[in-house]
Amino acid sequence: MSTTPTEVDFHFDVMCPWAYQTSKWIRNVREQNGLTINWKFFSLEEVNLREGKKHPWERDWSYGWSMMRIGAILRRQSMDNLDKWYERSGRALHEEGKRPHDPDVARYLLEEIGMDPSIVDESLLDESTHDEIKDDHQRVIDAGGYGVPTLFFGNHPLYGPVLIDPPEGERAMRLWDTVVSWLDFPDLYEMQKLKSLQDQGRIADTFQPYLEARDWVSINRGKVINFDGSPKET
Repeated sequence: MSTTPTEVDFHFDVMCPWAYQTSKWIRNVREQNGLTINWKFFSLEEVNLREGKKHPWERDWSYGWSMMRIGAILRRQSMDNLDKWYERSGRALHEEGKRPHDPDVARYLLEEIGMDPSIVDESLLDESTHDEIKDDHQRVIDAGGYGVPTLFFGNHPLYGPVLIDPPEGERAMRLWDTVVSWLDFPDLYEMQKLKSLQDQGRIADTFQPYLEARDWVSINRGKVINFDGSPKET
């Protein structure tokens, strides 16, 4: 493309293992080309809400939504603070099998990265944090999105890249060039690698810490599923 983007809006939910893998890749890209990453929110709990259940903002504590309320306070301080917190909370859940969705663990992780653990309580008392998450979430929905990672290059949204082994160095930049080249083709909507049983096994192995640490059921567009994509008995 004629002009390579220097800025991207990256929508994420801390709970999403796919978004976390993509965040590792795009941080590596940033290290190499100085990319500006604006972290934005998206709620898997809300987009997959079952009929008759409470919205996440109607609950006292709601996993990913409440974690993002912490993120909203940090983003008001600086995007850098949100960046550090998402990296640490994501790594805790998706690599270490910890539970950043537990308020006590959330406080511990904040303290670990040199931030005030009372931000957890501040976020829960500040009702305006709901509005910030809703606004970010609705942006993806209005664009036709349904999950994360969703990237916005100006007004051009892309879902993905979806991966489990984030490339680094020269390979990370090759993927970056591939992603931004899509911006030259506004009528190119989708291209997808099929997942074999072997692929599904590799994905399950990569996401094992997350699978063990989560306290929620995975939902795929309203359907409860096992990790291999088959229907789950409930």
